[in-house]
Amino acid sequence: MARISRHFRLLLTLLCLLPIFGCGDSSTHFSNAYQVVTISDLHFNPFYDPTLYSSLVAADASQWAGVFQTSAITAPAAAGADTNYPLLALTLADMKQRMGASPLVLFTGDLLGHNIPANFYAAYYHATPTTYPTPDPTAVAAMQQFTDKTFAFVAAQIRASMGSIPVFYVPGNIDTYGPGLGPDSTFLANNAAAVYSQLLNGAVDQQTFLSTFTSDGYYSAQSLGSRLRVIGLNTNSFVTVAPSITEGPAELAWLNSQLASAQAARQKVWILMHVPPGANAQGMAVIAPGQLSDNNVSMNWGAYLESTFLSTLKKYPGVVTLMLAGHTHMDEFRVLPTGEVLEQLPGISPCFGNNPAYKILTISQETLLPTDYVSLDYDLSGGSPQFTSLYNFTSTYSASGSLNDALQQLYPQLVSSESQRNTYINFYASGSIARNPQSQTPWNPINAANWPIFSCSIGELEEPDYVTCVNTY
Repeated sequence: MARISRHFRLLLTLLCLLPIFGCGDSSTHFSNAYQVVTISDLHFNPFYDPTLYSSLVAADASQWAGVFQTSAITAPAAAGADTNYPLLALTLADMKQRMGASPLVLFTGDLLGHNIPANFYAAYYHATPTTYPTPDPTAVAAMQQFTDKTFAFVAAQIRASMGSIPVFYVPGNIDTYGPGLGPDSTFLANNAAAVYSQLLNGAVDQQTFLSTFTSDGYYSAQSLGSRLRVIGLNTNSFVTVAPSITEGPAELAWLNSQLASAQAARQKVWILMHVPPGANAQGMAVIAPGQLSDNNVSMNWGAYLESTFLSTLKKYPGVVTLMLAGHTHMDEFRVLPTGEVLEQLPGISPCFGNNPAYKILTISQETLLPTDYVSLDYDLSGGSPQFTSLYNFTSTYSASGSLNDALQQLYPQLVSSESQRNTYINFYASGSIARNPQSQTPWNPINAANWPIFSCSIGELEEPDYVTCVNTY
């Protein structure tokens, strides 16, 4: 789809983000809607300018902005790279400008950039990220301190931009000292204070928060008065290769107790997570449909944990009104067999060639269900020096009612309608039309040949059903 009339889209978006709180269907009473900013996969890379390393090590995190502002690199990060300081500043300034009366921000993880430990050790030992020696205890302590400073710096930048409203954050798989399988208890304990004070801004009882977050990375909080419970899951422990997979059952037992308590209190629940359930479609993009099997299928979560999660949700129909994830950096969704729809947020980091993007949801104040959203992107092809409106869900897909219902109706349309399918594919990478300079292939991984891999990931979460769907598409 051609990227045209972006200034018109920007004007429409700005009109939508005035105090009327959204562009839902015409039957929505504007005063009965919330505007909620959502963001995912920020992936800030403090090593984007290697000349700053010594200054960053010597400075306190509160001084890092001044250090970054001395860099000769002033352009936002390009496709294939993680977020640098110019892109971080641009993103937060845009969110601040557009957030209006948003009562909270939802952040589905990966605050830190990829490979921070390896890049730190390379600089520390004056080596490369693949040739540094085995780190000694002093180097490990220095790496952890630098990583914590990076986390504290970004959290403080977010707080400075968002004012006093809480930012509900869940840890991503890269928010860690390790190889990218999620944080351990040391990382969680060391960064819990930044999450509590800078991101959550004290929006939950401190001891209640610390009792689960410091060891296992999950928590719950009351918001919007007593009607809403926000549950932040650490789904990194559900991943099939995660070393902490034994923690998953305890977390799901805790989730069950939280949903039971919310149901008894007549509360609605929003669930935030980083890694979604279902198939890892991007990891199977090169597998030809018809050739998928138990031997080459790639699923995100362990089968038992996914089954337990779904059976837990099934016990509490109507309680969960919003479910968000991130991780893939792409704009997609998953229809759960329990009736809920999980929205996967686009990423800010363009490391997978996606345009940096985030969403502003319109939430019904009466039902606490999302009814619409606008997606805002930074066009890496040079179409605009700022974030602009990429698309509005209800107008783009001619949808109405709750977002949950509209997405369930959209899924079969993506199979039957070439027009709807092409629209979805265009927005999957947030409108990116760039090509990978190394492979000379489009960064957007979806094409006509592998569409079944991606289509079936929307509606078939469990492995046997997913394999059958792809092979018989």
